[in-house]
Amino acid sequence: MREKISAFDVADYLDNEETIAEYLSAVLEQGDPDLLVSAIGDVAKARGMSQIASTSGLGRESLYKALAPGAKPRFETILKVLGALGVQLRLAALPKKRPPQKSDLDACH
Repeated sequence: MREKISAFDVADYLDNEETIAEYLSAVLEQGDPDLLVSAIGDVAKARGMSQIASTSGLGRESLYKALAPGAKPRFETILKVLGALGVQLRLAALPKKRPPQKSDLDACH
């Protein structure tokens, strides 16, 4: 008997704001804008594109275009969609790089 394997869809697991925020934060840390737009699309799909379009004030077709692969949406659009999803961007200082220490240089020789 063959086992049936269903396709994985991340949208099936994005069922609350905390999970959505964690997912988008993890994607944001990757530093890939295209991946972030795709992830926002995953979340919008999970919540319902029509609802997100209505809440964000964007047209449904515009929303689909803005979150399509290869799209380069305006920052304003991203902020509107994130607000409609119930999440926001937060910034944090990068860890300071410490200058090389003498002991680091000695280890290289």
